[in-house]
Amino acid sequence: MREAVTTTDVDGVRSLVTRTGFFRPDEIEIAVQLVADRLARGTATGYEFLFAESSGLAGPGGELIGYACFGPIPCTMGSYDLYWIAVDPRFQRRGIGRRLLDGVESRVAAAGGRRIYIDTSGRSQYAPTREFYERNGYRQAARLADFYAPGDDRVIYVKAVAET
Repeated sequence: MREAVTTTDVDGVRSLVTRTGFFRPDEIEIAVQLVADRLARGTATGYEFLFAESSGLAGPGGELIGYACFGPIPCTMGSYDLYWIAVDPRFQRRGIGRRLLDGVESRVAAAGGRRIYIDTSGRSQYAPTREFYERNGYRQAARLADFYAPGDDRVIYVKAVAET
């Protein structure tokens, strides 16, 4: 796992989130824009990243096979968002998502964070995603009907990573 964002991550994240088949073109552009913002403005963006690579597949660091983007929620005291977590479908069910999530949780706790919030879709396509969060100790905190589109609820998960 690496934290440093490089210029190759712009295309790497675009390719990765596209390969998942879960995201619309506008969502893909947002994922890419967060990487580009971090490259341009550094830590002032509030966006932190973890990257998982498969060494030996492409270049010295390997092919990007998973990543997570997270950061503190403005105007809160210790609340963080997990904005993105994605694993290449060819590498799913190998513990990569869990390692990314563990890495995010440990970094949030070390920074003084108390809770991590995750927004995801209520569509049936996202059932495995929601199950992943639940298996990893997240509980559903809210469900907002028809939030993203008719029939596409916003499901919000939360997990305490430090006692209050």
